[in-house]
Amino acid sequence: MYKIDSAQNRIVPLDARRFGELGFSERKHLQEWLENCPQALAQGDGEELLIIQKEFDGFDDTRERLDLLAIDKEGNLVIIENKLDDTGRDVVWQALKYAGYCANLSKAQVVDIYQRYLNQKAQATGHPAVSAEESLVEFLEVDGLEAAQINRIKTQRLIFVAARYRKEVTNTVLWLSQFGIACQCFKVTPYQASEGLFLNVEQIIPTPESTEFMIGMVAKEAEEKSADSEQKHRHTLRLAFWEQALEAFSQSSCTLYNNISPTKDHWLYAGSGMSSVPFSLICGKSEVRVELNIGRRNPDENLFIFERLRAQKDEIEAHFGQPLEWLPLPNKKSCRIQYAKPIDGYDKANWAEMIRWLVDHMTRLENALREPLRTINQQLKQEALPAVEVPSQAYVAEEPGDDQ
Repeated sequence: MYKIDSAQNRIVPLDARRFGELGFSERKHLQEWLENCPQALAQGDGEELLIIQKEFDGFDDTRERLDLLAIDKEGNLVIIENKLDDTGRDVVWQALKYAGYCANLSKAQVVDIYQRYLNQKAQATGHPAVSAEESLVEFLEVDGLEAAQINRIKTQRLIFVAARYRKEVTNTVLWLSQFGIACQCFKVTPYQASEGLFLNVEQIIPTPESTEFMIGMVAKEAEEKSADSEQKHRHTLRLAFWEQALEAFSQSSCTLYNNISPTKDHWLYAGSGMSSVPFSLICGKSEVRVELNIGRRNPDENLFIFERLRAQKDEIEAHFGQPLEWLPLPNKKSCRIQYAKPIDGYDKANWAEMIRWLVDHMTRLENALREPLRTINQQLKQEALPAVEVPSQAYVAEEPGDDQ
């Protein structure tokens, strides 16, 4: 840190000092400074902290005493641990214990803790005591205490303040941050220039520039975990649904799925007698569907099959009993002929109806397309279609439609 000498147009270095050699102590000085000026621990976005207790010892069956307890604008409790010249080895463990104790505090207990702090301040100054409830409502900017969300699960934060940090402390803080535990380290350095004393408070973990990135990474990880959980839930549901559906098919006149096993996917394939042109059952989030999926390696063959079937559209639909959707899908690998029913596919109460519908309509679709497919398969073997260049890698048929 430098002092600007405007008269000489120079900068003059200030002398970095140790708190001990200046006669400052942790409790009487550093703790008092932060208690009365918590904005010194504000992040770059000007975050506000409200100190609600000092040297809090309200933990059952322990003599533990945390330095400062604060609350932020989101209603999260903030445990502040101060160390003078050196953090020591155990500061992180201390703060984690305090966070664990504070995690169980209810809204009413937080208000009571703050009220006792305000009463102590009023007694020391001789001023009337301020209402903790009113002060919190004002600070949190809510309509009333009942609307305030205070000390929710997994929201406790840790702030460390020291002149020097041991490597084992900074490594542990960085590791904890990866698990969504909000930790900050502030480095405090006293400076002296002639008779003047200065204090520099600098956030070193996370750096102000990386804070937004770390918050984004934590949010992304939470989103991914949520997506993974949702995916596992879907897989479990689908497996159970297909088990019931296949049992119903085995007792019907439709033999397409007699040798098919249930899967976690939202579709089930069954052969139609033509290579890479399967009959498909679809169980989506918002519909069930039966379809013929035309997904051969050669796009010209797909179009050939689709157009030959569409030329018999009236006869096929009359046999099926309903108008079908004819989807050439020119921008995709496959063509489809399908029929769907809107329904909540993840509601187990609908499963019996969905399974009856699938058995009925797949039976009709197979009967309507069996002879046309047999004829087209013979025509396809006789036609000399132009070869289409495809990647050398193994071909995988496109999944039938989106999982809605």
